Formats: sequence, C-alpha cells, structure tokens
Amino acid sequence: MTVDLLADEAKYCSFGDTVHYVDPPKIFERCEGSYMFDAQGIPYLDLQMWYSAVNFGYANPRFNNALKRQLDILPQVASQYLHPTKIELAKLIAQDAERKFGLPGRVHFNVGGSQSIEDSLKLVRNASNGKSLMFAFEGGYHGRTLGASAITSSYRYRRRFGHFSDRAQFIPFPYPFRRPPGMTAEEYGEHCVAEFARLFETEYHGVWDPKVGQSEYAAFYAEAIQGTGGYVIPPRNFFIGLKKVLDEHGILFVADEIQMGFYRTGKLWAIEHFGVKPDIVVFGKSLTNGLNPLAGLWAREELINPTIFPPGSTHSSFASNPLGTALGLETMKMLAEGGYEASVAEKGAYFLEGLKDLQRRHKEVADVDGLGLALRAEICTGDGFTPNKALLDRMVDIGLSGTLEHQGRQMGLVLDVGGYYKNVITFAPSLHITHAEIDQAMVLLDQLLLRAKKAG
Repeated sequence: MTVDLLADEAKYCSFGDTVHYVDPPKIFERCEGSYMFDAQGIPYLDLQMWYSAVNFGYANPRFNNALKRQLDILPQVASQYLHPTKIELAKLIAQDAERKFGLPGRVHFNVGGSQSIEDSLKLVRNASNGKSLMFAFEGGYHGRTLGASAITSSYRYRRRFGHFSDRAQFIPFPYPFRRPPGMTAEEYGEHCVAEFARLFETEYHGVWDPKVGQSEYAAFYAEAIQGTGGYVIPPRNFFIGLKKVLDEHGILFVADEIQMGFYRTGKLWAIEHFGVKPDIVVFGKSLTNGLNPLAGLWAREELINPTIFPPGSTHSSFASNPLGTALGLETMKMLAEGGYEASVAEKGAYFLEGLKDLQRRHKEVADVDGLGLALRAEICTGDGFTPNKALLDRMVDIGLSGTLEHQGRQMGLVLDVGGYYKNVITFAPSLHITHAEIDQAMVLLDQLLLRAKKAG
C-alpha cells in the first residue's frame, strides 16, 4: 500500500506544498503523545512536533474532546457573524498582553501564521501612512506568502516569484556560538545593537532623514529566538538595546511568536524573556495544538482600534472559525491553570543536560543551547566549528528509517533540520514529554551519531 501511495503522490500531488526530507518520503498513519507510527506500527519519537505546532502532544484527549464538543454546538458560521469563543479567546489574549506589557490592545484572527504576518503588514503600513519598507533579521523566517517572504531572509523563497512588496533590509542577528573571538556574549549583543544604531547616524546610511526626524522604515520584524535559523538564542541584553533604538526613531517592533509562542520557551511569548514590549505580536501553530488552522495577532490599541482599522480592512472566510477558536480557548484555559512555566523550565534543563552529555562524548556536537524546550545542537566536523550538513543529513535519514533500537524494540526518531548552514538539530519536543522519553531521546541520538559517523 505504501508503494502505491508514493506512486500516486509522485503523479498527482504538487511537490510545492511539502518538503521531502528523505527519499522515499515518509508516510505516517497514526500518532499519540510524543510518537508517530508508520504502517508497520513502528513508533517514532518526535522531537520537533510539527515544527512546534503540537506543543501539548499528539491526540491530546483534552483538545480532541473540545473539538468534539464544538462540532455538536456550532461547527461553522460565516465570519461576518459573531460567536462566543472568538470573543472569549480574544479577551483572554488581550488581557494577558495588557497585564504583561501595560498596553491595551485587540486581537485579530486568520487561518495561518503567514496570513497573520500579512495582516500585520497591513496594520504597520496603515499606521505609518503607507510606508512599505521593513527591517528583519538575517536567518529570520516569517512565512512563504508573497508579503511574508519579502521579510524572510532566504532568497530561495522569493526566487521564482519576484517581489510582491519591497524586500526587507536584513540585519545580522546575534549568533553567540559564531560570535567574533574575544567577545563575551553580552559584549557581542551590545556590538550588534551598535552596528544597527549606526544606520541612523547620518542620512547617507539610507534609512533616516535627520532634517525631519523620520525613518524610511516602518517596522522591525523579529523572532525572539530564531526558528528556521537554528533556534539561535540571543544575549539577554540584545533586545533591550534594539528596542531603544527603534523607539528613538519611531519604528514599530513586531514580535513573531508563531513558532515560539504558547510556552515553547517556558513563557506564553518568547519575547517576555528579554524585557521589551512589542507593538504587535503574531501567533499561530500550537494555538490549537495542530487540530485546526487558526492564527492571529495582538496589536496595541493605537494601531488596531476600529477608527484606524475599520471593519473589512482585511478578511478571510475561515478566520476566527468556531472550531479553531474553541480549541484556542481551551489552550488558554489550560495554560492559565498553571504549572507550565516551572515544568517547561525543569524539563528543558534536563534535556539540555542530556545534550551536554552527548556533546562530551561526540566532538561533532559542537554547540548545545536552549531556552525552555526550544533547544539546539549544532553538528560540525571534528574541528568543532565547521558546519557538517552531510553528517546531519545522514542522521535524519537513519532516524526516519525506523531501524533504531531501544530496550529491545525497533524505533525511529523524527528530527528537524535548521540553521544558517542546515547543520543544526532544532528540538521542539512536546511540552508534556516525560523524563523517560527524554532519556530515550538521548539513547537514540547517541545511536544516530554513531551510525551516521560510521556511514560517512
């Protein structure tokens, strides 16, 4: 059956809506908790959880039941009408933001992260009298729609399609493992801020008109921790310095929390770790634990009130659909019950210690780092610095072959590849992962490394 399915996929499916990490592509048939299962029933420990879209585990009964309840009450309604869970979910997110940032605001929904980035671009352009230029980071990823790809640093997402809008000016993101020799992480953070601030010293750097005190740029889009860029965690002083420069020059700060939101890092929003207040927060993925396409944004009142952003400013037929908002409301209620900040921090520290032990035993594990359960392992050659994409590719292949072994049982391992050089394992395990499963992950990773090195 698998052979027939792959033949039909090769003939009838667009390859443009997927990524074939291995050849042949992997087909999974069911999932539960931290595991995916193939047609043979082999379990694959998933350490990326659908790019952090399933923070709370596959087939989570609480979310499944919330979805079933909503199916029996109000499964669909046109988006020009209201339903209770949309209002209740927006209220919870907005009230949380006001408590944390001291800023009243509103929530706007859409069907995916890229679409919500597009909505945020409309907000920003509207608030800045149509300015279309943005700052973003090298290594940043904000989506693959035409507008979102313009602020995503990878040219390959734009190469075939041209420019729908002005491409962002990409600014170096502080990358502690690859910082200049002789600098502490904090000094490196200050250095990166100073390099950005230098752009505003004179009109001839192309971003600032000192005669009228205006920037040509409307906003800075940032992931607090880079996702596709390799789960790079900046020095803690970096965003404070960056935000100061932005505030001095009237540039909005947009926090992209699509991958890191909903306690991936141990807080609702990753930007909370860095002591700054965003003007806009874009979220998605695990808002519904992967059961429904729903995303959105929070923006402070001055940017999104009905006078400046009236009805019909942007719209989608399935935005704020009741199945999605019911699931999102369940997520927020569950998080409000408490315990996630402590448990994610504790499990993240335990996972990181396991990675450090691997690093001591395998010189190819050149750097490990983490914040909560967003963790990274940078795979290099024996010199401990040169990226080793080939080794990581072999690891991914072996993991998805389902031929690993743990306590006498055949298993597989699902990893995600990221980083500027595609040599970083980006770990986003379930927030409900157990210590036993973390121990299992380390055993499987050790096997992967040994086998992949031997195969090379």
